[in-house]
Amino acid sequence: MFLQKTLRKSTQVTGIGIHSGDPCTLTFRPAPPDTGVYFVRRDLPGSPSLKVTAESVEATSYQTTIGSSAFQVATIEHCVSALSSLRIDNLFIELDGPEIPICDGSAKEFLKAIQVVGIVEQESARKYCYITEPIQVSENDKFAHVLPYHGLRISVTIDFPHPSIGKQTIDLDVDENTFEREIAGARTFGFLKDVEALQARGLAKGGSLDNAIVLDDQKVLNPEGLRWANEFARHKALDALGDLVTLEMPLMGHVVLYKAGHDLMNKLVRKIKSARTSYKHVELGY
Repeated sequence: MFLQKTLRKSTQVTGIGIHSGDPCTLTFRPAPPDTGVYFVRRDLPGSPSLKVTAESVEATSYQTTIGSSAFQVATIEHCVSALSSLRIDNLFIELDGPEIPICDGSAKEFLKAIQVVGIVEQESARKYCYITEPIQVSENDKFAHVLPYHGLRISVTIDFPHPSIGKQTIDLDVDENTFEREIAGARTFGFLKDVEALQARGLAKGGSLDNAIVLDDQKVLNPEGLRWANEFARHKALDALGDLVTLEMPLMGHVVLYKAGHDLMNKLVRKIKSARTSYKHVELGY
């Protein structure tokens, strides 16, 4: 049968925080079977921890933020997105402050750090969330749904009224190889007017062309341009895979998104968890 996984040993990612611009360090540490994924604030008294669940999500505007009475962690989706493709079940993610390193705005550095130390199987069997009936959430012209599928597949369509974005799609069976090749390097993106507004409020001090695709009203401002013609859709797929970690179990299903962001993804995950007749827990044999 397929067994749960964690890291072989600890590994770190360093960088700056997107809002403070200050140096910060994230440490991935192995966790025992049946633990799940936790964020830990080592800089706070008692090193409080918080499990990554749909119920712990507090904000979904532009990013996914989880929180408790002790602390919040924002923009979790980049660093945890690789866990969906690598099928890592148990992990402590330790922080030395309030922010996660933004790196280059993608998941590439987090994936690389995990690959360097390797993954190890544990003694407990993994339980999958196997979708048996379609589940859907929608708002106006946006929707997110998941269909029965023997594997993990993601189909994303975005449509922005901007000459450098427009309508883009990506459709992919997700595993470690396809994630690394097609998704991990896709960078987050934002609009110059929004960045300027955030910086005027003392936020996004660490934001730059080194860690995001930035667009003015007409074009991409990054001198090197895009890594793929549909990099924007690829990054939305990256975000969605990160949000799937809040399901607390690996998904077997086909996720289909149309103009859907973190908010609809959180609603979809919550609906999956509550729709007990639309999925079943399965243990897969080799």
